[in-house]
Amino acid sequence: MPDDDDAPDGPPTAASQNEESKDDGNAEEYPPITPGGSLMLAWQPRDRPILLVGGGSRMQVAASRLDHLLNASATAITLIAPPPLHPLIAHRLATHPASIVHHPRLFLPSDLTDPPPSLLLTAIDDPAVSSTIQLLARAANIPTNVADVPGLCDFYFGAIHRSGPLQIMVSTNGNGPRLAATIRDRIAESLPSNIATAIANVGILRRKLRGIAPGNTGSDISQRMAFMSRVCDEWSFEQLAGMTDGEMDLLLAGYPDAVTSYDDLRRAKVELLLSDTSL
Repeated sequence: MPDDDDAPDGPPTAASQNEESKDDGNAEEYPPITPGGSLMLAWQPRDRPILLVGGGSRMQVAASRLDHLLNASATAITLIAPPPLHPLIAHRLATHPASIVHHPRLFLPSDLTDPPPSLLLTAIDDPAVSSTIQLLARAANIPTNVADVPGLCDFYFGAIHRSGPLQIMVSTNGNGPRLAATIRDRIAESLPSNIATAIANVGILRRKLRGIAPGNTGSDISQRMAFMSRVCDEWSFEQLAGMTDGEMDLLLAGYPDAVTSYDDLRRAKVELLLSDTSL
């Protein structure tokens, strides 16, 4: 609907009323906008320069940030932290020397330019210094997370559950980190124990499918997506987790028209084995 200043003069005509009815009808079909959330992303930091400021012996947060980065396969981490280091950080430096460059000193403004990091994380116990670093980063358009200061953060670290390829993040957008952890734990408890294997097998099946149907047209992509969607909808987590390499090949033999059910595929596998032994 137009703003009052843009509204037409005089009473609405039949045409304008019909147009408004169309607009109202469309509005009911669309989900409402709910501002105040965060843009949830699965960001890939490999080969991107990332700056972590802080790592003292009392800074468990810095150690946690470093582990988050390494678990995301970050390979170009610069750590600015004078000694003594947190024991976990010292261990990561020893075990991941190719991924972390450590400068045993305090932060310098030049750390934001040589090279400019794609992300900046600070975990230090000096609020004034943290604020100064954040202002410098904001001026350079560098996304920043300042530990324990939500108002200075461009992004948050939520409560993470990781099981193989599965990652679940719960965020309260800075309102209740402890509640986020509790919610994460409840979600994790509700998941099947074989969920990671099921997801990994789906990934293998998708790669096999792209191998036999490698086209990149819109039709090719839609066809592959439709097939994989049916597999994920019609096979249970337990069935997906137990899928063998040979069963994947049998399932893909029906592409693109048929998604064989788990029971039918097992019967076909038995019949194939019996026919082989009878030869």
